[in-house]
Amino acid sequence: MAKIKTKFVCQECGYESAKWMGKCPGCNNWNSFVEETAITGKQTRHTFSGITTAGSKPERITSIVSEQEPRITTDLKELNRVLGGGIVPGSLVLIGGDPGIGKSTLLLQVSQQLAKKQLPVLYISGEESTRQTKLRADRLGVSSDSLYVLAETNMLSITNHIEQLKPSLVIIDSIQTIYREEVTSAPGSVSQVRECTSELMRIAKTSGIPILIVGHVTKEGAIAGPRLLEHMVDTVLYFEGERHHTYRILRGVKNRFGSTNEMGIFEMKEEGLREVLNPSEIFLEERSQGSAGSTVVASMEGTRPILVEIQALISPSSFGNPRRMATGVDHNRVSLLMAVLEKRVGLMLQNQDAYIKVAGGVKLDEPAIDLATAISIASSFRDIPTRPDDIFIGEVGLTGEIRRVSRIEQRVQEAAKLGFKRVICPQNNLDGWTFPKSIEVIGVKTIQEALNLAIPR
Repeated sequence: MAKIKTKFVCQECGYESAKWMGKCPGCNNWNSFVEETAITGKQTRHTFSGITTAGSKPERITSIVSEQEPRITTDLKELNRVLGGGIVPGSLVLIGGDPGIGKSTLLLQVSQQLAKKQLPVLYISGEESTRQTKLRADRLGVSSDSLYVLAETNMLSITNHIEQLKPSLVIIDSIQTIYREEVTSAPGSVSQVRECTSELMRIAKTSGIPILIVGHVTKEGAIAGPRLLEHMVDTVLYFEGERHHTYRILRGVKNRFGSTNEMGIFEMKEEGLREVLNPSEIFLEERSQGSAGSTVVASMEGTRPILVEIQALISPSSFGNPRRMATGVDHNRVSLLMAVLEKRVGLMLQNQDAYIKVAGGVKLDEPAIDLATAISIASSFRDIPTRPDDIFIGEVGLTGEIRRVSRIEQRVQEAAKLGFKRVICPQNNLDGWTFPKSIEVIGVKTIQEALNLAIPR
């Protein structure tokens, strides 16, 4: 007979304790412990047909036959790029995002595209009834005989339906609503999320059926539930953007089958999400010409170059401590660049407030944006605009030198494609490749040289 005892589990990080505590020692959150019933002893688990956990033996890696299964590609090229080329059979993908951002809309559109190819898709909704899902499907124009909708939250029932239908893709919306009867805690708790995800992982790995899971997020923007959830799945995607703006960004945080630097951009329309194939034009379409403090940088998001505008506003400070605010770039990077400009170029910025913003809501974290950020700060400080057809690429060192960056060819080609006439980049990046004829490429070694070219006095 199994022994029943209680334990207290932190709902933020999964830390377990024998007694209640006000503050979790694992994640330092207050009032996050909830009492749960822990069943010790032998338990019976429902297993998917074909799952054999006992009796497995270690194999030599040289004797294992690797089979390259074709990926399941959707009609959304942006989604395929973020996933690394398409949906891998047997993979477990977690998609998180703010409420109302468009997660269910994206997955319903993907379901329709695969169902059109005569691939059976099972869409399991734990938050909506089948009629509510049908209303949303009618609005998006989703209708196919190969798309099956199920309103269920019991993990045992879900497993039985998957075993009977044997679909090509399963979508769970959302994991926080699914529960196992053996676990006595409420749906959405740490124990329930961990056990249900573990069961879905066993189904995906043994049957080869890819499963897409929707995860709720906390008020800080992280996926709700234990951090273990992100470690268990193969791919973690974040759906970002403002609900009051039309553009959405799908960003890969973890991907065992591709790059984690890829980014897909969508536009929310009345009929659903539409992919943006050339995001550089979107980010630059509202750029004002001849304004001081505005520069353009060619940033790499995975394998794709994106041209983004960086804006800076420098104004005299009214207080003893000047303010340093940054949106889309690291705050510490801005302070470092301002110190370099003050020490190496002679700009008196110690009594100036600085506000830096990346237009379009994109977050940039690569070193190649240093030069464009520094030029925008100097342009706003001197109140002299840069040429509107200039692109700035390069990393700025503490001694004022401009250091080489990666993939300079793709960055320059993207700038030439959008009509820019001049690129100011590191001198060490000029060797070993041919420049496009429509654009002038100028190499610089120091931040002073770049300023003399960009903002002539």
